[in-house]
This record gives sequence, C-alpha cells and structure tokens, in this order.
Amino acid sequence: MDSTHTSGSAAFPRQFARTRRFSLGVPRNFTVSPDGERVLFTRTGGGRDPIGRLWLLADGAERLLADPTALVGGGGEVPEEERLRRERARERSAGVVAYATDRAARLAVFALGGALWAVRTDGGEPFPVPAAGPVFDPRPSPDGRHIAYVTGRSLHIVEVPDAGAGAAGRDRQLAAAEGPEITYGLAEYTAAESMGRLRGHWWSPDGDRLLVARVDTTRVHRRWISDPAHPDRPPRAIRYPLTGTDNADVSLWVYGLDGSRTEVVWDRVAYEYLATVGWDAHGPLIGVQSRNQRSLRTLAVDPDTGATSLLDERTDPAWVELVPGTPARTASGALVLTHDVAGTRHLAVGGKAVTPAGLQVRGVLGTEGDRVYFTASDDPVETHVWCHDPEADAPVRLSEGPGTHGAVVGGGTAVFHGVTPEGPYAEVRGEGGVATPAPTAIACLAEAPVVTPRPRHLLLGKRQLRAALYLPSWYEPGTGPLPVLLDPYAGPGMQLAVAARGWTACVSQWFAEQGFAVLVADGRGTPGRGPEWEKAVHGDQLTPALEDQVDALHAAAEQVPDLDLDRVAIRGWSFSGFLAAAAVLLRPEVFHAAVAGAAPTDQRLYDTHWKERFLGHPDEQPQNYERSSLTGRGHLLRRPLLLIHGLADDNVTVANMLRFSAELLAAGRPHTVLPLPGATHAPADDQVNENLLLFQRDFLLDALGLGRNPAGTRPPGPAPVRGA
Repeated sequence: MDSTHTSGSAAFPRQFARTRRFSLGVPRNFTVSPDGERVLFTRTGGGRDPIGRLWLLADGAERLLADPTALVGGGGEVPEEERLRRERARERSAGVVAYATDRAARLAVFALGGALWAVRTDGGEPFPVPAAGPVFDPRPSPDGRHIAYVTGRSLHIVEVPDAGAGAAGRDRQLAAAEGPEITYGLAEYTAAESMGRLRGHWWSPDGDRLLVARVDTTRVHRRWISDPAHPDRPPRAIRYPLTGTDNADVSLWVYGLDGSRTEVVWDRVAYEYLATVGWDAHGPLIGVQSRNQRSLRTLAVDPDTGATSLLDERTDPAWVELVPGTPARTASGALVLTHDVAGTRHLAVGGKAVTPAGLQVRGVLGTEGDRVYFTASDDPVETHVWCHDPEADAPVRLSEGPGTHGAVVGGGTAVFHGVTPEGPYAEVRGEGGVATPAPTAIACLAEAPVVTPRPRHLLLGKRQLRAALYLPSWYEPGTGPLPVLLDPYAGPGMQLAVAARGWTACVSQWFAEQGFAVLVADGRGTPGRGPEWEKAVHGDQLTPALEDQVDALHAAAEQVPDLDLDRVAIRGWSFSGFLAAAAVLLRPEVFHAAVAGAAPTDQRLYDTHWKERFLGHPDEQPQNYERSSLTGRGHLLRRPLLLIHGLADDNVTVANMLRFSAELLAAGRPHTVLPLPGATHAPADDQVNENLLLFQRDFLLDALGLGRNPAGTRPPGPAPVRGA
C-alpha cells in the first residue's frame, strides 16, 4: 500500500474538521453590480481560517473591503437572532458571513459582533454606523441613503452618514414590537428552516417603503433546550411549531419612511404560510401557501392599499414544491414560475412552459431584461446553468463540464460557481454568462483533501438508481471480498451521488480507505429526477427509501462481485440517520450494523411545514406517522446500533434519541449511545467533528468483526457476520 496515501488517510479526520468540511476559503455570497463592472463576495482568509471577509473584484483584481480581524479582532459575539440564523443556514464560519448592498453595489453593510458596519466599494475604509442595539440583518435602501435593521425584535431605520468613521445618522424605530412574542423584520422558524426564507424585511425599489413581516409566536409550542453538562445554566426556550400544532401568526405590512403603515391583505386562514416575498419594478409580489401545502398562490400587492390580486394558483394532490427563485418577473412583467407536467418540472414564463420534457428545473437564478437564468438537470448527477431567451428557439446551457453549477448574473456579467469533480470553483464571465476566451477566476483558498475521491458512478436496479461506489485505493478486483458501508442521505432536498467533489464524497472515500466498499445511492424522494420521483414518498417516508437502498446494494453486488453481502453496514445523519436505524430494525437479514446520527425516530416530534408536507396532519393521517416512525419497533433490534445526538439540537430534538434508547432498553435490546453536550444539529466543535469520524469507524469495524484500523491500512479478513 502507498505510504503517502496511508498518512493522508490518517490525517483526513483532522483536516476535515479544521477546514469545516472544506468550506473555509471557498468564495461565496456573490453580488454583481448592475453595470457588470464589480463583483462582491465573501471568503475566509484560507483553508483553516474561519473568519469571513468581504472582497471586491474589479478590473480583474481582488481587493479586500472589510477584514473583521482588523475591525473588531475577529468574528465577535453575535446576537441570538444571528446565532439562530446561522444555525438555520448551517453557517460554519465567523466574521462577515452575510452582507447586503444598495442597488448600484456602491455601499455594502454588514454586522460584526452585533455592531453595524458599512463600506463604500469605490474607496475608503469600513466605518461603524451607530445603532440602537445589537444589529441583525442590516440592509441598505436601494438608493443607499438608509439602512434597515432589526434590534430588540423591532425594525429600525438609520441614515447612512455622509462620510467619516463614527459619523452618526438619525436612527428611529419604524416598526415596534408590541410584546415579547412579537417580532418585526425577522423570519419565523418554519420559514428559515423549511421554506428557505431567511429574511423578514424588503425595500421598495425607490427606497421610500418596506415590506415587513410581523410574527406572533404566542400560540406556538414551546420547546426547552437545556445543557446537562452545565446544570447551573437555565434552559433556553425555543418556539417550535410541532407537527399538528399552531404555527406562528405571520402577517405582512407596508411601512413608509413617513410613518405610514398598511397591512397586506390575503386569506391568512386558508393560506397561513408566507412562503416568498419580493418587490421589483412592477410592485410587491408574494407567494402564500395552504397549511396542507397542496395549493400555492402568487399574489400581486397594491402597496398603497394592501390589497392583493391573484396572478397564479398551483395545486397538487401531494404538495406544491417551493422552487428557489420563484416567483419572479421579467422586465416586461411576465411571471416566472415552474409547472409540473407529466413527470417534468418545467420553467414557465408568462404562463407558458419554455423548457423541454425531461429537463428538470432546480431553481431560478434571476432575470436580465426578458432573459431568465435558471438551473436544471437533464442528467440527475449534474446541475447546469441555463438561459431562456424569448428570442431564441430553445433554452441554452451555459455551464460546461460535469458538476453542480450555479450563477449570479447582473449587467451582462455572470459569476459561475459550484463544485466539479476537481472541487469548488468560481469564475467571472461576460456577455450574460456565455463562455469567453479567458474568464476571470476568483481564487479559491480551500485546502485540497488529503484523500481524493475515486467514485465509480453506477445505474442500479429496475429504477435506474443513481449511485456512486467508492473502493479503497489499494483494492484490486478479485483479491477478496470487501465489507460494504452504505453512506446515503436518500431524503428530500439533497443528492449525494453527483459528479462533484463535495465533502460527502471525501468522507465516503475516507471510509473506503478503512477497508469498506462504500455505496452512495439516491433513491425515491431525492431531487433531480422530477416531481413524480420526489413525491413517491408522500404518505410514507420510510418504505420507498429503504427499499431503494436494499435494491441498490444488491444491484451493485451484481456489477461488483467482490462486495461482501454478509458484512453490510449503514451510516447517516438526520434523515439518513433515521434510515440507518430503520435498516437494522426492519431488514436485519441485509444490514448488520448501523450508525444513526441526529435521527428523527418519531416523526411527530418534527416541525409543521417540513413534516406535514410529506405525511399530512397527524390528527388527520396518523397512520402516515406510524408507518414512517421507529417508535414502537425497538423490540425488533437484533444488530449493533450506535445512536449519536447533540444535546442542544433544536431541529431534531434529542428527545428522539432519548425516548428511542429508553424503548430499546425496555425491550432488552443492547445498543450504544453517544451524546454530544452543547452540540446542535450541525456540531460545530472541531475536535468533536474530528473524533466523530474515528468513533464511527471503530464502532463499525468492531460491529462487523473487522477489528480496529487506526492507521487507515487494509484490515485483516475476519470471519463474516452472517445474515439472519
């Protein structure tokens, strides 16, 4: 075996943790100025530097606009609202992690340690802007004269100083919270966690008014998060909308800078979810969704009266998918949506489908004039950038090569970014994104993984499941059987078997270097293969997902005979943690060990919008929750099972693990529990994340009778654990 590769495998867990899953040093959060001359973005200082900085690319050169280490000595403490936003966004860095600009991208504003900062992109140093309290989500008006921000649950407006550090502008409270359960300008839990809406206030194009979300959480279920490792600290209350219980009462208001206040009126009883909000040159545009998510209305808003008018209504017997970037409008006012027809998610412009059958639209990136830029997949393992031009005969694909690609477009310039088989990239192109002879690369400072993924992409079984098989670098076909580790996500909203070197591929290859054949398969319910594929899990999130993993395993063994079906393990986190636990409970003849991290073992403990989308209301369809939960099935366990859970997880509460462990114990079923004090749904501690990989590896090797493998070398061939 190559000693260099051996040392690389041994070094991988620490590198994986210290680089925050290889996210540090990757440029992101791009803004293109309307003239196409300037690009703003954030990027940390290197592959192990967690402090995000604000950068400007102009005239082919990068310039540092704001460095938190120089301004405040680092990332600084953040307000509770920002801490929760970062948890919802799975943010892994500190410092400048978010910013907003005026329309011309001449002024950028951001918060550091709760303080408000601004910088002008045409020169000058960053300067503080005095604010009324700890600042959350600052956003400048399009004309750059004011900044809206949230503090103390209320929305404030501050004038931007003309010049000079510390110059004070007039600050006033625009929307005042009437009580401790009321907020103005913040997104509620379900919007941030399940709908993808992290914002709660939006400027009008002329900068004289704002749309502001008012959220009342009085009736929302209260969840208490405590820290057993620090019993001296009081528990923290989270307003969490448990399935079947009340959601937050969300309304929308038009606030004028002159003090006027007008409520936006729609049927909030029938359409209680405020899914999307925007304000373009044609006026405010919102999307509202019914509680059962089978109906989604697009409404135009009269900002003077608050009255709404119906522009579009989509219905579906399962659910209407919220597609990122929709609704939108072109310069001529044509409405941009998606329509699901005969197994294809089409782009629809002005009520007409403009994409061909089989091209699955993933999201709308934006409009330039009457052009619409969007992402779509004609092969599920790749996502590309496309452009619909009403003057052209058909949409044109703009990105090249395998990978998962995206773009930000403005002023005839496009920033293409994404992940290819070689890793992350970002580059600037002109002419609306059409490839130019010499696109300008934005430097990616991320570390290259010491373990290089070597996936073999497969089509498996009767459903042609997309899969990737990772084999040890030292493995030669026919030299002996390999134990198998299934390493999927296999749930809604995420694919892993893609043509890109993401962090999950690196982890799968590292497990392969420990002696496993690692199989990653995307089954029914995952995105990229059309609405019917996504909605095949409606009413049952367990049976189809588990069937597809079993089918993938057996089909892969037919193509690669050295896979040892007598030694099969499965691991996962969140949805796939649930799936891993289900695998050893329900299919012990197939799966011989499992690691289940942050597993939602009882679907009734999840939130309204996410879980009712798939399983309905628990009072109306309790059978869906019964068939999709593991509670009541603990007595079936016959295989080694490791349960891992963060004790501070406010998404999948640790009650899932504790109750299920108690059920297993009551049934006399031995199992292993690894609690993570202080950890949330996405553990942030580097040492924890490093050792989590090692702990899982050692558990699986022991459970399959393979013995410990600390050096990452080829394990000995033990006696197999036979299927039951």
